[in-house]
Formats: sequence, structure tokens, C-alpha cells
Amino acid sequence: MNVLLAAEDAAGVQTLRRLQTARHRLVAVLASPERAKAPGSVWNVAKTLGHSCWPADLVRTPDLARRIRDERIDVLINVHSLVLIHAEVLAAPPLGCFNLHPGPLPRYAGLNSVCWAIYHGETTHGVTLHRMTPDVDAGDIAYQAEVPIEAHDTGLTLASRCVKAGVPLVLELLDTLADRPHDLPRRDQDRTRRTFFAARPPNSGRLSWHAPARQIVSFVRAADFVPFQSPWGHPRSFSGDLEVGIAKARETGEQCAAAPGTVRKSGNGHVDVAARDQWVAVQLIQTGGRYCAPDEVLAPGVILNGEPGS
Repeated sequence: MNVLLAAEDAAGVQTLRRLQTARHRLVAVLASPERAKAPGSVWNVAKTLGHSCWPADLVRTPDLARRIRDERIDVLINVHSLVLIHAEVLAAPPLGCFNLHPGPLPRYAGLNSVCWAIYHGETTHGVTLHRMTPDVDAGDIAYQAEVPIEAHDTGLTLASRCVKAGVPLVLELLDTLADRPHDLPRRDQDRTRRTFFAARPPNSGRLSWHAPARQIVSFVRAADFVPFQSPWGHPRSFSGDLEVGIAKARETGEQCAAAPGTVRKSGNGHVDVAARDQWVAVQLIQTGGRYCAPDEVLAPGVILNGEPGS
């Protein structure tokens, strides 16, 4: 079977490597050439493995539909590529186009679903392999897998767990399409349960210390992709005009009566910050474009706020 892969990020690389040992023919890889500076990018890995690479933006044009037919491509698989695909392209492969979405549909459609799930305090998440339609993340579901969300999970660790659960679904889909296409599961999404999440973080990325500690720590964990760049950035607080990103934090369980945002000294370079109900241990911050120990910047008695200059 002839496969066209549109892919980015670690999930795309892992899918590409798994396809190396599969029995299907990978005709080409659609990826972003501007990411070629990164050695581990899908574009570079595909080139190293000897595959043809096509610019990801081709999916926006009907010209790709003609190319798909000329190359006798049977199916297009999209893994973490965010370029919207033209309707004619979606209709071109005879076996269809399928997307690996890092969230349980229909409840977590849209972008950055792993971040939103941690932020909302979910205890389980999942991945969905679904047929692509012009309406984003709305097509019939072929396969799903559930993954747990642990108390210590960050955006990075949950995203990695979703990749591990999702890539085997792609191989299962391709084998089913090759051998028994009529047996491929096809379940409608319940539109009444659909929630679509935007790319931008809640509260414009600003952290309110008037919230409960659990909510604050969930926000920090959701945005934590250290050492990689976070799609949300780090939740921001301000000491006067100094902006501080809270990169790592945990609940202490120690109740406090101090004003929300009050900083006190802790240990090991950490500080505690008062939330509405308890102290939050802040373990790593980002300021001025660098990561550092919180006590290098935040002195005891300082008040962190959600707005600059306040």
C-alpha cells in the first residue's frame, strides 16, 4: 500500500521510523523545511532515511491532489502537522486521510489538548485516530487509546505517553486498510460532547495567586515541557515590572494566611509563594530569557502579581 505521511515533532519522527520496518511503501513525507536546522526534525530524519520530502504547505493547494493521484497514493496519514489540508486533497486518496490527534475526541478537539487536560485536572487522557474532514478534528473515529494522567505529569510527560500510545494505532490502521479495509472501525463523533480548545493558554498565560494552590500547580505542570519550548510558554507573574515565568512548582500542603503572591524563603534555591489556600513551592523560574533558581530573583517579602507594575 502506498502511504503519504504528513508529520512534525517527536510523534512524526517516531511514526516515520516505525514505517521503516512496516510492509507499506512510504511514497513521500510532508514536513516543514524551515525546521531543517534542527537535526531531529522530521524533514532531516526523512532525508537521512532516503525518503522524498515535500513541503508541508503543499497540502493547502489542490495541486497536491493531482500529485496524489499521479503517484497512486492510497492513504494520507497526518501526525502532528498543523497545516490545514485543502478539501480536494482530503478527497484524493482512495482509502482516505487520517489524523492522529493527541486527545480523546470529541471532548478534547483543537490544539494543545494535553496542556488543557492537565490544566482541567483530568485523571485520564487519550489519543484518537480519526478520518479527516474539512471540519477540524470532527471525522469518524477509527481507533482510540486511553492513557492515565499521573499527579506528577507535565505537558511533556503526558505528550510523550500519548505518542507511545498513538503510533501503534497508525500501524494497526495501515494493516487493516491493506488487508481488510471494510473492517476498519468507523464511529461517529457525538457532537453534543464536542469541546474545541484554542492554542492560547488560559488567562492570556498570566498566573493569579488568588487561585487555589492545586489550580496554580496544574497550570504550571500543563505548560511544563522543560527542556523543550512550551506551546503555552510558562505561566507569568510580575514583581513590579519584572516578568517571571513559573517553570516548575508543586503543592506543599501547608496552609497559609499570607497575602496571595507573598514570597518566603524555602531551601535548595526554591521559594514558597502564597496561594489562596496554601503555600506553593516554586522550584524553577524563567526570567530574562534564562532559567534560574527562584531565590536568585525573588526575595522574601516580595509580592507576585498577575499584572506588571502592580
